[in-house]
Amino acid sequence: MRRRRFFIFAILGLALSIFCFACTSINREATQTPQTPVTQQTNKPRVANLPPETEAIVKSAGANGLFDPPRGDVRLAVISDLNSAYGSTDYDPEVDKGINLLPFWQPDMVVCSGDMVAGQKPSLTEAQIKAMWAAFDVHVAAPLRKANLPYGFTVGNHDASSAKGVGGNFLFQQERDLASDYWNNPEHDPGIEFIDKNEFPFFYTFKHKDIFFMAWDGSSHIIPPEKLAWIEKALASPEAQQAKMRILLSHLPLYAVAIGRDQPGDVMENADQLRVMLEKNNVHTYISGHHHAYYPAHRGKLQLLHMGILGSGPRPLVDGNLPPTKAITVVDINFNSPELTTYTTYDIRTLKLIENEQLPRFLTGHNGIVLRRDVEYQDLKPEEKATCEAKIGVKLCTNQ
Repeated sequence: MRRRRFFIFAILGLALSIFCFACTSINREATQTPQTPVTQQTNKPRVANLPPETEAIVKSAGANGLFDPPRGDVRLAVISDLNSAYGSTDYDPEVDKGINLLPFWQPDMVVCSGDMVAGQKPSLTEAQIKAMWAAFDVHVAAPLRKANLPYGFTVGNHDASSAKGVGGNFLFQQERDLASDYWNNPEHDPGIEFIDKNEFPFFYTFKHKDIFFMAWDGSSHIIPPEKLAWIEKALASPEAQQAKMRILLSHLPLYAVAIGRDQPGDVMENADQLRVMLEKNNVHTYISGHHHAYYPAHRGKLQLLHMGILGSGPRPLVDGNLPPTKAITVVDINFNSPELTTYTTYDIRTLKLIENEQLPRFLTGHNGIVLRRDVEYQDLKPEEKATCEAKIGVKLCTNQ
């Protein structure tokens, strides 16, 4: 009898243990939230815990909220051409709006393709130039430092023009000296990991999260031969070639994209030769400003991010009918993706997305065609190729 009772209790105990284990597993499965991949769009408004000024801007986007793009391995917030009129120490409200929106996107780094102040005027005094950089610090640099956001940039023609006179001297030497003084002041440390700082802020290299960055002085259209030698050596270095991606920052673009800037002097001289050199060294993306018009392009193997403007004076593209816009771009980099980069670009005034389909499939500037980044040359229709050739000739319409 005792033995039978023992077996009964043993069986009941085993059954109870199995039942409790199953309940625990079911409960865990019911309460555990699957981890969301970093590249998945959640659609959940991310308004909580944002600074009040950021929250107010996000809420102004409307009932559907501000689009929150899927996050990549590395996220860059890209800005450009912040300045107003010559000598100005004021900034358009879109500059402050863009800086205040950064907590929403939570970038790993902010990148600027030049024209941070409003110089390039011979009559500006030392005091006026210093006042412009002080205003830039208040509106842009100090908030970035406070947020611990690294800031990689290149100088523009309104920051420190490299234009030279007939005697070979810099026409804006004082502006270049004061720009250098500002950036080499330890209080204005941009928070980046330098590789070569020898000629900062004009020619320098740095890295961030497996990405190699080069900033060259594209504040005018000519790069001196000795600087080209430095560029090639730096791009061929182990630091550059062992990185997962290479990005070049320049103020002037290689090819013209905007009305009013479609002329020699407003693009880099010998654009095709520079492009071939960058392609040879596996540079993926060339980020530029100066033309005040957003256009995501490529030519050959090189991606060309022509940045929109946050400051004064947006310009229309050389082709198409999109009105001039002020824009800010979020670049998400996925190292395992064939495309590597994804752009999310906002009209900073309306906070609406600027979609590729709104933009011309290609642009025909005076020094060559550039294709929208999702269009290949072989995809162009015969009539599109004919339009290009009629405007700039067969040679400039090929993409190789």
